[in-house]
Amino acid sequence: MEANTRTVPTDGSQDSSHQLRHMVDEIDTYLRSAADSGDQKFNAVRDKLSVQVREMRAQLDELNQATLERVKRAAQQADQSVHAHPYSAMGIAAATGLLIGFLASRR
Repeated sequence: MEANTRTVPTDGSQDSSHQLRHMVDEIDTYLRSAADSGDQKFNAVRDKLSVQVREMRAQLDELNQATLERVKRAAQQADQSVHAHPYSAMGIAAATGLLIGFLASRR
């Protein structure tokens, strides 16, 4: 079983993706460990599940790739916006810092 150790920014969707990938890997491990069973019906079910596991992996890879593309696009748009309006970006950052400081001091 191979481990996927790519480091990407984590959020709720990334955590879900990693959990799904872990579940798929576990199913695949169980299927491989049960491969020595001689039952013909079980072998047919195992083969179908193996195909579904491969399809799920492919779909998860596509989902991860699409998510990475969206994150890259959003980062590029934010970068362009900051370069186009640097003083507005500094003002927003300062106001956000003041707001967080005010809220933190109230506790």
